[in-house]
Amino acid sequence: MNTIILMAADLAAITILTLALYLRRHRRRDLVVSYLGMNVGVLAVATALSGSAAGVGLGLGLFGVLSIIRLRSTELAQHEVAYYFSALALGLIAGIGVEPLWLTLSLMALVLLVMFVGDNPRVLPAYRHQTVVLDRAINSEPELYARLEEVLNGTVHSATIQELDLVNDKTIVDVRYAVRPPQPRHSQLGFDQPAGALTPAPQELPVQSQHAVQSQPSLPTSAGVA
Repeated sequence: MNTIILMAADLAAITILTLALYLRRHRRRDLVVSYLGMNVGVLAVATALSGSAAGVGLGLGLFGVLSIIRLRSTELAQHEVAYYFSALALGLIAGIGVEPLWLTLSLMALVLLVMFVGDNPRVLPAYRHQTVVLDRAINSEPELYARLEEVLNGTVHSATIQELDLVNDKTIVDVRYAVRPPQPRHSQLGFDQPAGALTPAPQELPVQSQHAVQSQPSLPTSAGVA
């Protein structure tokens, strides 16, 4: 009975991890399939081996073997690697079935909670990591930091020069920085007029055209002579 409960709990947990968390935040369908397949595969193998004498030891060995597999298809970000390990851990915990039952369910809930909080976009939203290519060679650290903060509009915490090309006048830098909050514009504060202007500038009077001036009758400069 516990095996069925654990399998249902694992399917519910991996659905929450992939569809409710990862897919909504990162939108990569190919990795959703990978997470689901890895989780269910590890669950099936761990469940089949849990009744043998090796049991927990073999399960932990399986976890170690899978953890050193290099994924050569595409380059993965660190948060995607974390989702891989979480999917693997959920399947392994449910397959081994640690007693009592509430402990197993608590460990699975803990994995989901950590991923929910750790990958939440509201946690450290201003921090960024980027590789920047500058259009000139800069070997002075203060000048480099000043140039990066000007380009990125943020506060640079660390900058590691990966390539300093003096021939082509180019610098490739790995930067970790925090984005500065946007400054409010004058229109957002209610100041649509230029500084120092109390009233709108008066519009210029329309200039009469030359044709209108010529069409006016000329007045005599002196009285007429009989």
